[in-house]
Amino acid sequence: MTKEKFKSEIQILKKFSELYCKNKHSNQNSFKSVIIYKDEKIHINLNLCEECEEIINYSIKRLQECPHDEKPRCRKCPNPCYEKVYWKNLSKIMRYSALKSGLTKIKNFFSE
Repeated sequence: MTKEKFKSEIQILKKFSELYCKNKHSNQNSFKSVIIYKDEKIHINLNLCEECEEIINYSIKRLQECPHDEKPRCRKCPNPCYEKVYWKNLSKIMRYSALKSGLTKIKNFFSE
């Protein structure tokens, strides 16, 4: 996976995790994380509860270790690396946030 694709995946994880956590949980903490991918340091600031922090850290680790040059969607991966519990939790987060962010874009479009 290219560095640009990795950074894009991280930003999507960050955005969706924070949206989900903000709407579903009440005990968020701000923290900084440094991720190393292909000898490059990537700094991100997160605002998540402990449960969501654990999920995003697990997901980032899975991304760092993805063996595919062109990363497939995890749902269609021939060799899934997520443990089932984490996969279900992340799937719930991504589905919820995708719907929420899509609805926000639609509402903004019609209110302009």
